[in-house]
Amino acid sequence: MWSDWLLPIGFTLFVWWSSTGVILYLDGLPRRTFANTFGGATLLLVMALWALVHTRDDTRVAGAYCAFTCALLVWAWQEVAFLLGIITGPRRTACPPGAVGWQRARFALEAVLWHELALVVLALAVMACVGDGSNRVGLWTYLALWGMRQSAKLNVFLGVRNLGESFLPEHLQYMKSYFQRRSMNVLLPFSVTGGTAAAAWLLWPLLGSSVPAHEAAGLRLVGTMLALGLLEHGLLVLPLPTEALWRWGLRSHDAARVAAAAPGVGTAGPPA
Repeated sequence: MWSDWLLPIGFTLFVWWSSTGVILYLDGLPRRTFANTFGGATLLLVMALWALVHTRDDTRVAGAYCAFTCALLVWAWQEVAFLLGIITGPRRTACPPGAVGWQRARFALEAVLWHELALVVLALAVMACVGDGSNRVGLWTYLALWGMRQSAKLNVFLGVRNLGESFLPEHLQYMKSYFQRRSMNVLLPFSVTGGTAAAAWLLWPLLGSSVPAHEAAGLRLVGTMLALGLLEHGLLVLPLPTEALWRWGLRSHDAARVAAAAPGVGTAGPPA
């Protein structure tokens, strides 16, 4: 029934669009707000992990939605930590001129090393919270987000048309020196093919009639999230103004750029 798809698709689209915009808005605010933003995100992280523990055996449809939302909140914490400049990497400067090949790859990894380690720690935390419970939606969600994000990072590093540099706040502008602008790279077709195969594998059980309601809801939620990840991969190479989707969230970035360009205003580095 198409009606069974409307709610999970609509819910996933809304939380994807709205949470991205909120995070973009918050990381573009003045630096004095960062401590409160990070503190609030950390509180939500703790609550989300607690809820994952308490819904690990919840086999209601509501339990699937709760676990899905909690995994998104866990993911949002690392997004906030990165975009605030709190958890990035030991290298906080632009890529040295002339760096190519493996040297450039090493510099890029150094720029995001702590962030990558945080992703691993959070994955282990989600696995521990879900444990051997029957509600696996939270774990599926986090792994889907992690896989698609790692693929997007590699593609931006190798070169795409739309780098998304407008989404970077002022204190992370040095990150764009590790990106490459190209019409296409050799990895992207494999990324799209792999993501499509993962989504098909995830949604295939729904063709049968014996999938429990809570599991079917979880598959639809995570499958929609994977489809959005594939859309984001497509936007990397299509000549479309991606930032238009979150123009409202980027207003704080515009204000920050105006303030930074004003006479007498310095450009402080990212917080330690």
